[in-house]
Amino acid sequence: MKIYKTDQIRNIALVGNAGSGKTTLAEAMLFEGGVINRRGEVTAKNTTSDYLPIEQDYGNSVFSSVLHTFCNDKKINIIDTPGMDDFRGSVISALHVVGCSIVTINTSHGIEAGTESVCRYTEKAGKPMIFAFNQLDHENVNFDQAVDQAKSIFGNKVTVVQYPVNAGPGFDSIIDVLKMKLYKYPADGGKPEILDIPADEKDKADKLHNELVEMAAENDEALMELYFDKGTLTEDEMRQGIKLGMIDRSLFPVFCTGAKHNMGVGRLMEFIANITPSPAEAVEVPEINGKTVDKSENAATSLMVFKTTIEQHVGEITYFKVMSGTVKEGQDLIVTKTENKERISQIFVSAGKNRTKVEAMIAGDIGATVKMKDVTVNNTLSEKSARYKFAEVKFPTSRHTVALKAVNEADEEKVGESFQKLHDQDPTFIVEYSKELKQMLVHCQGEYHLNALKWFYTNEYKIDIEFLKPKIPYRETITKSAQADYRHKKQSGGAGQFGEVHMIIEPYIEGVDPKSMFQMNGKEQKLSIRDTQEYPLSWGGKLIYHNCIVGGSIDGRFMPAILKGIMEKMEEGPLTGSYARDIRVYVYDGKMHPVDSNEISFKLAGRNAFSTAFKNAGPKILEPIYNLEVFVQSERMGDVMSDLQGRRALIMGMGSEKGYEKINAKVPLKEMHKYNTSLSSITQGRGMFSISFDGYEKVPQEVQDELLASYAAEQEED
Repeated sequence: MKIYKTDQIRNIALVGNAGSGKTTLAEAMLFEGGVINRRGEVTAKNTTSDYLPIEQDYGNSVFSSVLHTFCNDKKINIIDTPGMDDFRGSVISALHVVGCSIVTINTSHGIEAGTESVCRYTEKAGKPMIFAFNQLDHENVNFDQAVDQAKSIFGNKVTVVQYPVNAGPGFDSIIDVLKMKLYKYPADGGKPEILDIPADEKDKADKLHNELVEMAAENDEALMELYFDKGTLTEDEMRQGIKLGMIDRSLFPVFCTGAKHNMGVGRLMEFIANITPSPAEAVEVPEINGKTVDKSENAATSLMVFKTTIEQHVGEITYFKVMSGTVKEGQDLIVTKTENKERISQIFVSAGKNRTKVEAMIAGDIGATVKMKDVTVNNTLSEKSARYKFAEVKFPTSRHTVALKAVNEADEEKVGESFQKLHDQDPTFIVEYSKELKQMLVHCQGEYHLNALKWFYTNEYKIDIEFLKPKIPYRETITKSAQADYRHKKQSGGAGQFGEVHMIIEPYIEGVDPKSMFQMNGKEQKLSIRDTQEYPLSWGGKLIYHNCIVGGSIDGRFMPAILKGIMEKMEEGPLTGSYARDIRVYVYDGKMHPVDSNEISFKLAGRNAFSTAFKNAGPKILEPIYNLEVFVQSERMGDVMSDLQGRRALIMGMGSEKGYEKINAKVPLKEMHKYNTSLSSITQGRGMFSISFDGYEKVPQEVQDELLASYAAEQEED
């Protein structure tokens, strides 16, 4: 395969709702470009994309597939992305490295929830969009209605370049108002007959042509002047204006395809090759250190890794975009993040699982390599002279959390090792072991995402796993002061154990000074603080430890042991075993024995005195509260509000943004389990939300009673 120059390369991502025909369109594009000699079908499980076993089982894309095709001496790199929003990480990483997105639409369904989602991602990435109204040969197709729906959502930027003559069963003709020609396809698709526009379609075509001319002219002052002077533009002038409009996202061209029968695909590819921006013209990934990146083929070489995958018999495959210079087989580069040296042993051009070896690739191209030692997604590799570091893909935050457990305890270690492989392939899978909750927590995007995880453990790793409801990281604190003392005494022959501790505890409030006088059990207790130690706690809040011992009732060498006992109980709170926080402790008296007192005695005395005082100090359980932002269509606003009220949500505000109603609320984490699934059900998949931690607040009394009873039952079982 020849080496393509930067201006001969086009990078596109196929994005759209599940079932809109992205993989089928990709197959037709590869066939048109001569990369494959037979078009596969998703139902037959023989497409170039969707080649992984999980994708063939599901009948849907789970990971993105890197492909390529050719048109008009241009190389078109294609990234076919999943349509389910749970796999949006692959969409976002693809958009990071391409110059344009092709948004496929099932015309019989119109603008679906997934369409809106991917368009939001392209907007955030600042990438041009082409709408491919696909499946025009289906029943109940109404092209004009679908276009009107697109305009109502995305505005008049949606501009018709093509429209179908006979959409529905028997579809075979498209009118192109840029070329002002009719494309009539054979029954099996393929090469069309290019004809003049019929008289009965001329008025409609002329009207749409004039609208396209105006939209093209608006993107450049010189073109606007030409348009005013001549009243029209040539095809080349229109191309120039359309390209400028696409780059600044003021124009979204509409094309027509029947990808299953290869209709309209070749013309779409011509448009991509002739008009979409090359890597030199496109919005590119910035270099985060502010350096100017020379993209010419003779400049210093740099690559950005945007995807990795693992294939049987091959191992890990690393996919990259050449950001500058020329990468050559056998070249040594530096991983900027780690300063490790990596050798590019081989370079491949990918078409799904099929890879063609090449000797070199020039800036802007997308390729793959194997046998990288320690390279992950978002790594930059460059020559020593450049040491570039490009902005990373910002993967979405998790929307769903479950606890993961191996059915067989002997498999626990294997579960962790396998998960790392999955995370490398899909960084939106995140795992953590919570020491506090004693659970392995998996953070992901939703139920479909979780099902994919289960598939891998069952089919690839042969490990039986189960998902559990995650425990909530509650906190314990106190609301008033309390006093307690405890004597630890143990005698069993020889040296015994003895330690006695008297303490007062009270709530710690930021900015409030410690007290020197307490009223306890009808008596005044005056304290003299000799030493104060402040401990910010890793789980939030503080412990303030005051040494108020006078007269040597407890030797100073035992004070750290008392603190250790208190801290042990802070780590396993007296109410439910949750972490305790925001407590001030005054140790003011005690007793010791000249022979039997030791550190363990005072640690146990301190621990038990603290536990007793805690239970008498108006203890309260605190629960984590999250800020929730929900976007929902107006007609579903009431249903979403009702659902939130059932989740103990506190509505903080409402408004409108980009055609959606926005709800801001504070919601207990306990009530957010499977919220992603519920919101999707209520809103037919159109609702969106994001959450972020806000703080801890006291639980209602009935919730506290329920938690105490549950913890007591657990202790009895143990």
